[in-house]
Amino acid sequence: MRKWGRLLFGRRARRRWIHLILGGALAMPYVLVGSVVVGPVGGAGNVFGSFPLQLVSFAVGLPLAALTSLFPLTRPLEASAARALCGIDAERLADGPARTRAARARTAAWFTLHLGLGGIVSGMSLAVPPFAAVLMALPVFAGLRDSRVGLPEVLDHSWALALSPIGGGAMLVALAACAAGASALLAHWAPTLLGPTPEDRLAVAEARAADLAVRNRLARELHDSVGHALSAVTLQASAARRVLDTDREFVREALAAIEDTTRRTVGELDAVLGVLRDGDAPGTAPAPTLAADLDGLLRRTRASGLRIGATLGTDPASLPPLVSREAYRIVQEGLTNALKHAGGQGTVALRTEAVDGHLEITVENPLGDPSASRPGGGHGLRGIVDRARLLGGAAEAGPAGGTWRLRVRLPLK
Repeated sequence: MRKWGRLLFGRRARRRWIHLILGGALAMPYVLVGSVVVGPVGGAGNVFGSFPLQLVSFAVGLPLAALTSLFPLTRPLEASAARALCGIDAERLADGPARTRAARARTAAWFTLHLGLGGIVSGMSLAVPPFAAVLMALPVFAGLRDSRVGLPEVLDHSWALALSPIGGGAMLVALAACAAGASALLAHWAPTLLGPTPEDRLAVAEARAADLAVRNRLARELHDSVGHALSAVTLQASAARRVLDTDREFVREALAAIEDTTRRTVGELDAVLGVLRDGDAPGTAPAPTLAADLDGLLRRTRASGLRIGATLGTDPASLPPLVSREAYRIVQEGLTNALKHAGGQGTVALRTEAVDGHLEITVENPLGDPSASRPGGGHGLRGIVDRARLLGGAAEAGPAGGTWRLRVRLPLK
């Protein structure tokens, strides 16, 4: 009994009943329009004084409701109501307007079903409870039997009078059962009629992919710019601490390099955020490029004690802007790896040259101590591969003859 009580009168049943009442309220304007049509045709001055004419007005109004359901906001509003009141999982219902003809047809079918069942249950909810209350009160209030409430003559019999409270309670239970059945039908059909179409799922997947691409790009830019600065500053500060008492000139140069690196990193951070905006914001520093910023990058990296031999087989100024910007980040990440693994010692060879319409970048550095790698590291190399792939190029890295070699090919067009 408790299970049936929750099924008919529980919290979910009450919320779904409200959903049906909402459908009945939405159906009222269409019923009024239908009564305007039915009244003159049926020759009745008062349509609402005749129950059959009311039903005809209701039937005429439902096709009008189906037509107005083509309004774009119908599906989002109906989906929100079904989600909140019928307890349908959010993933099973669409969020935006219907995009295809089939989706619009399903929305019209749902809207018509909601208003149709809602109108019937709303009418029953208005008529049944008062009549049931009268039946339940008849044995107690004798005056009701003589009043003008239109009771059937069968209630004049004593046995019928004794059973009238049971009949009133049964009518209320039947009303609750009708509401529960209608709401269960709506809940069953909601995912089919209001659920996302393949086009909706594709749009959601594209939005998620675009958001993920932005996040990955932000992570890649921050890793390459800020990560390089922190690695360089750490090694410069460490080298300056070791020779603090013996080589004041080197310490002075290291501190100047640290100051220059941190100041420039702030500008690069602003440039990274500016690249991710829809447009360049006024006052945003331009993103660093190989043509304009390679010399400064080499100078700051050498200040950590790392010897870098750079061979530029092509003029960086002749590179396309996008290639020049991505090449700068690739070289920056290559030097960052050299700083981490070589510990500021040894020689790094950097070469750039144009071959067969491609810019080839090669960075070689000593293998160093494998323990220098951080747990969870390796994001920089993946970022280099991503940058190269996005431009239609390729990248590879690995040990080669006692050195670590990074090779990247970027198409110039």
